[in-house]
Amino acid sequence: METVSGNLASALKIEPGITAIIGSGGKSTLLKTLGLELMRAGGRVLLCTTTHMFPVAGVPWDGSSRRLDAAPWKPGAAHVPGCTCEACAGLVRGSICQAGVLDPETGKLSAPAEPLNELAQRFDYVLAEADGSKRLPLKAHAAWEPVIPAATANVVWVVGASGLGKPVAEVVHRPELFCERCGCEPTDTATPERVAQVLNAELRMLNLSNARIMLNQVDTLADPTMADRFEAALGRPVVATCLK
Repeated sequence: METVSGNLASALKIEPGITAIIGSGGKSTLLKTLGLELMRAGGRVLLCTTTHMFPVAGVPWDGSSRRLDAAPWKPGAAHVPGCTCEACAGLVRGSICQAGVLDPETGKLSAPAEPLNELAQRFDYVLAEADGSKRLPLKAHAAWEPVIPAATANVVWVVGASGLGKPVAEVVHRPELFCERCGCEPTDTATPERVAQVLNAELRMLNLSNARIMLNQVDTLADPTMADRFEAALGRPVVATCLK
């Protein structure tokens, strides 16, 4: 399996509009990496979440009372609360910002106050982290997950390769659901075939047959053939990468 090191937007077939990033093992890193890539290509990009996430480092969220949702930022442009430059007015291409309600106790952002389908009318790309995984590389979804916005154009499902070949109980968020969906025990190994079986089951359950699958952290695999085994068991194309 070939590893993609750049041009992720093309590899993942990202179209303008809302992109929901779900799964585990690199969602936040993909959110920022993909956002910056689309910005450098001239897009107006908004980063946000439909659940909760820590703010993306280096991407402006100024916390002022003005409507952050309409305040993109361009590298090199002066940016202060109340700034009226073209970048902050969203009138130039090649800009990025993040939006959401900041919880001062947890330091996390929740979803923007304005519906994402309305925000999508003012940005070329709205990238939304739509899932949680407790920082584990693999996960199974509960009934209320993921939180995918209406009118979503793209869904990217991230899988963390660092969890392959390790005990389910150590590397899977919601291991009881994972075991239920592939018929194993928490002490069993999260083989590529078991991970693919769970993913295929959830793709059917969630009616997400058009989701793009990204296997991240492939550089951590002691046995590189695990990536190929995962793709073969899944029975659909997989984009392999190692985002940092």
